[in-house]
Amino acid sequence: MEFMDKARVVIVRSRAVPASSGDIDAAGIRRMFERGIRLLTGENDPYESLRRFFRTEDRVGIKVNTIGGKNISTRPDVSLQLALWLGEKNVRPGNVVIWDRTNRELRDAGYRLSEDKSGPRIFGTDTDGAGYGGDLVVRGNVGSMFSTIQEDFVTASISLAILKDHGLAGVTAGMKNYFGAVHNPNKYHDGRCDPYVAEVFDSPSVKSKHRLSILDCLTVQCHKGPSFHPQWAEKYGALVLGADPVATDAVGWRIIEEIRAKKGLPSLTEEHREPLYLATAERMGLGTADLGRIEVIEENV
Repeated sequence: MEFMDKARVVIVRSRAVPASSGDIDAAGIRRMFERGIRLLTGENDPYESLRRFFRTEDRVGIKVNTIGGKNISTRPDVSLQLALWLGEKNVRPGNVVIWDRTNRELRDAGYRLSEDKSGPRIFGTDTDGAGYGGDLVVRGNVGSMFSTIQEDFVTASISLAILKDHGLAGVTAGMKNYFGAVHNPNKYHDGRCDPYVAEVFDSPSVKSKHRLSILDCLTVQCHKGPSFHPQWAEKYGALVLGADPVATDAVGWRIIEEIRAKKGLPSLTEEHREPLYLATAERMGLGTADLGRIEVIEENV
């Protein structure tokens, strides 16, 4: 974003999340969003912070990642709190949609589908009236049809992904989350998903609309991902926010490496599966991958 001279990424933690019962504390999540967005923008007022990213008339898509089921997907408690907060502070409630590839995956991850415009809507690309656009979008090595949710409905987009190790890509986070916006993501996993992650993101309906990357790091799958393996699922208790999609994912990669080192695992580089697409994305001008040029702010709320 233009208001930042240097790529800034914020890591916000709360002792109340997850709550001692195992449930997520809604008020704690709300505090994390509000503090995180203020730290990201430097604004004291959360409303003014949101105005840096969204207009009142925007139609905001919150792209979640629900392929991992209830155990390792973007949590409904997290995405719904974000949607409700947007509706209270800036964007009309009916203009916020939480979405992913399919209704089945959303339901399996614990979401209750809704097309009620009095509040945030929740539905998948396979909903009647949605689907994929009829025109093939070509960008570099990518040729895909995009979800009409991303292509037509959305004017501003948030990638709200869960942070996971990925056996092929190395890391799956905010940028790779947009694989769920195309009809043929299976085509883009060769070569550690490089350059495909960067090129999907660079497509017009993503790049021109993306405003914010948020990583759900309450639990981080640090090994054997992207599927859930409880012995490698670390309770991290954080949200990571950034306007620079590459920098946000680079910090996510660092988090995974820190957890792996703590558990005595080799680094992703040592396993020859570091996320090469981040350097490609930087070369394409999509953001900053070099941690030395990223300002990381960490705070407990």
